[in-house]
Amino acid sequence: MGAMGKQSGDLTVAVLGVGIMGSAMAGNLLSAGLPVTVWDRSGAATAPLAGAGAIVAASAREAVRDARVVITMLPTADVTNSVIFDGGVAGAFAQGCVWVQMGTIGVEATISINERLAGFRPDVLFLDAPVSGSKGPAEHGQLLILASGAAEAAETAGRVFSAIGRKTVWLGEAGQGSQMKLVVNAYMSILIEGVAETMELADRLDIGHQQLAEVIEGGPLDAPIADAKLHKMDEGDFAPEFPLQWALKDVDLAIGAADGADLPLLAALSRQWHAAVAAGHGREDVSAARLALGNQP
Repeated sequence: MGAMGKQSGDLTVAVLGVGIMGSAMAGNLLSAGLPVTVWDRSGAATAPLAGAGAIVAASAREAVRDARVVITMLPTADVTNSVIFDGGVAGAFAQGCVWVQMGTIGVEATISINERLAGFRPDVLFLDAPVSGSKGPAEHGQLLILASGAAEAAETAGRVFSAIGRKTVWLGEAGQGSQMKLVVNAYMSILIEGVAETMELADRLDIGHQQLAEVIEGGPLDAPIADAKLHKMDEGDFAPEFPLQWALKDVDLAIGAADGADLPLLAALSRQWHAAVAAGHGREDVSAARLALGNQP
């Protein structure tokens, strides 16, 4: 790690939140030769990264002190605010560092955080840069990064983004990345619930899952995410790539951001997924939406 770190110059990165997505990002940053410090509320989450060469910080404040780029991949706006502001991290940011907020926390919260940071640490550059992609793309550095915010941070952040993503789309001022993320995840969620209900219908009509997949394959209905989730549902594999509870969080954020617009399909989907989470499927993959239908065990 020492030799790799020297090759990377002065671009040190801190990653706060190393769950499914954050750990994959940190791993790819290490593979790219960047010196990485990690922190997570769960100490167990950081252990594999320590073995890969990351420095494990005892606190979030300690993690960011020497970082030129700080990535937050925390689950909610409340947690992000708690860690960054209540936890004193904002005051510990290095002079002129870039804070890249990559968790999906909603548009209103993102804009509020940006304004709060500007009033307290105007020297820190803020990027709103949520990602599209789940565990597999994250592990292989193939995420789509929806970046917005301080334009002067683009070059520095670009070196980090190239290690964790296949493509970065720049979308304007902070908040616009989060807007796009909610729209994209609304589309994704509708596709996945569509797969689950289509499989339920196929079962009722005695149509085999593989036969269904073969009919769809290669045609205009063959969306990669739908195909991947169809196979997970068929195999009964609900190991989390994108946990259902976080997919539901994004659906509800999208409904809230619509500002009263009539979105009947998303509203019904939200009710259905709330029932699935209440039934104990929240920590399973979003494909566990299948388990809330029909006579599934």
